[in-house]
Amino acid sequence: MATVIFAGLLLLAVFALFGRLWGHDAAGVALAARWFVPVWAGVALVNMWVGVTKAGYSVMQELPILALVFAIPAGAAFFIAWQMRG
Repeated sequence: MATVIFAGLLLLAVFALFGRLWGHDAAGVALAARWFVPVWAGVALVNMWVGVTKAGYSVMQELPILALVFAIPAGAAFFIAWQMRG
């Protein structure tokens, strides 16, 4: 779980970097952070699907994991977008 969260934070950093490179300002970083959230939701749902289908966990067992795996990087993205808004 910690590895997936760390990967999410790294992916957020990549989104922010590309937002900075393409947008040339803080607004580009904020936009990239907002775009990260739905992408990360998809990744977190795939992680849950793998846990249910391959690891044998039930959906109810995976829901708290999904919440943490999604919330920490998404929360960081919302914080970045809030700080960088223009």
